Amino acid sequence: MSTSESAKEFKPFISSDKILPEFTVTSIILGILLAVVFGGANAYLGLKVGMTISASIPAAVISMGFIRGILKKESILENNMVQTIGSAGESLAAGAIFTLPALYIWTSQWNMGAPNLLSITAIALCGGILGVLFMIPLRKALIVKEHGVLPYPEGTACAEVLLAGEEGGVKAKTTFTGLGIGALYKFITDGLGLFPSEVETTIPGYKGAAIGGDVLPALLGVGFIIGPKISAYMLAGAVIGWFGLIPLIANIGSMGNVVMYPAPVPISELTHTKIWDYYIRYIGAGAVAFGGIFSLIKSLPLIAQTFKDAMKDYSSSIGGNSSNRVDQDIPMKLVLIGTLVIILVMMMLPIIPVGFTGALLIAIFGFFFATVSSRIVGLVGSSSNPVSGMTIATLIITAIIFKASGNDGHAGMIGTLTVGAIICIIAAMAGDTSQDLKTGFLVGATPKKQQIGELIGAVAAALAIGGVLTLLNSAWGFGSDKLPAPQATLMRLVIEGVMGGNLPWALIFTGIGIGVAIELLGLPVLPIAIGLYLPIHLSTPIMVGGIIRGILDKRLKKDENDSSKIKDKIDSGILYASGLIAGEGLIGILLAVFAVVGLNVNMGIDLGQIGALIFFAVLTLSLYMYSIGKKTE
Repeated sequence: MSTSESAKEFKPFISSDKILPEFTVTSIILGILLAVVFGGANAYLGLKVGMTISASIPAAVISMGFIRGILKKESILENNMVQTIGSAGESLAAGAIFTLPALYIWTSQWNMGAPNLLSITAIALCGGILGVLFMIPLRKALIVKEHGVLPYPEGTACAEVLLAGEEGGVKAKTTFTGLGIGALYKFITDGLGLFPSEVETTIPGYKGAAIGGDVLPALLGVGFIIGPKISAYMLAGAVIGWFGLIPLIANIGSMGNVVMYPAPVPISELTHTKIWDYYIRYIGAGAVAFGGIFSLIKSLPLIAQTFKDAMKDYSSSIGGNSSNRVDQDIPMKLVLIGTLVIILVMMMLPIIPVGFTGALLIAIFGFFFATVSSRIVGLVGSSSNPVSGMTIATLIITAIIFKASGNDGHAGMIGTLTVGAIICIIAAMAGDTSQDLKTGFLVGATPKKQQIGELIGAVAAALAIGGVLTLLNSAWGFGSDKLPAPQATLMRLVIEGVMGGNLPWALIFTGIGIGVAIELLGLPVLPIAIGLYLPIHLSTPIMVGGIIRGILDKRLKKDENDSSKIKDKIDSGILYASGLIAGEGLIGILLAVFAVVGLNVNMGIDLGQIGALIFFAVLTLSLYMYSIGKKTE
């Protein structure tokens, strides 16, 4: 069967001639609320561990629980609109936190004061709106015409959840339970201070080696969601750093008065944590940069074909709008006018410091990478979308152009990062919009209304993200142990390296060499590199969650007769884990508010590391009970 025949024969769950409540006041308000909640939670998570989660399915089940369970209304299209708006907030937050925290780090280093909140909001708004607008002309080419060819895994999975709407109440309860437990746990440890959220021990007789863990709900939840393989890759990277490189550097330092840049003191005076801070982070940054760029290089044939195919179908996309409800898009005239207005705003407004050249680069790279992102997520899913590689490539090209034009001071660095930030948000938003439109295509939603919903979610999240970033930075500081902001720190290093050339290149190239070796072994570079770049305290609890998921995955492969029951356990675990992540993220933001206003809720009781391990064991048991131990019919 040909692609076009497959698309023509497809019948959505809700037929085009059937009208159900969709773009309602309820769906808009609930969607905006979830966009802000999941956007804030994802911002906290991404700044903590360098990765984010998809909010589509959790938003869908919460919507079903509220609309069906409380309001006693039944409309799959209304629930779909809620997840469309809600997931837009998560996606915009992901693009923002991968880049914008570098502005806060720079302004602190340069004693310039915190970044302008209005400027951060404007940057997020431009990226979010353009990400949606650039995707609209591609919908018919990628979602409709390529139906049966591009699976869009997350979008299809979300549609399946919506179609199983009668289970929405139970699933929503699972998510809310995880949210409550995650929030309570986070408040007890980092709020009341009943036990430390980080445990650590050194290895006797092995100088410089240490192992530890941040015993927190979000990390446990992340491990379950990403699964055992990615968790193990991350831990492998951490082991290279904390059991290989740090002890090696510590022992070299013990042989004499060895001072190695960028540390200002002899290695013998550095703790294992300081050795990680001064040396291992740069090695990890080199490995992450290699992984991001190499993933982009490997995608070049796909990128070229994608852009060629999209341009071929572009003329048919702008040729008018259908009278068929399920085939209506925002009019192309409005898309073009909106895009032109945003580009002119970026050129003229000083709070968006990109200038004419930067705005032109955003228009070119933005549409190109939106096209690439939309197709790649359709083929391999959002988790494999090389957004960081696209952003790094954009930063390198922009930095070279800005430096060649003499704009290589602080202003040039900020302008380069701003261009990269907007591109990063565009790519993330385009990928999310594609998944949401695929969900809508399967259930029979109205694309035009979904696209308006995406814009609403992007605007809501953009208005909130500046405040969230400013709050978190004021409380703990980006680049600190509390919020290492790994992706944004990497972007900062890339720009500084091109503009100033003052990086410890020997360490960077050591990381690149490790990345090359990993690639030659046929292993995925990015998760291992991220594990090397981050402290081992993050990878160990993630591995615990990954092990629980691994038990279920192993059972799924072995027992085909009970596959539906095991999949149900996995789904339940993912929803509970998503709740744990959201719960911790929300309390993390609340505690940041407490820190800024000077409110101390610490009880002065500390159960120590043993108490922390006991509480984490109980938390792990709760994840076990909502996944492996869940009773199925």
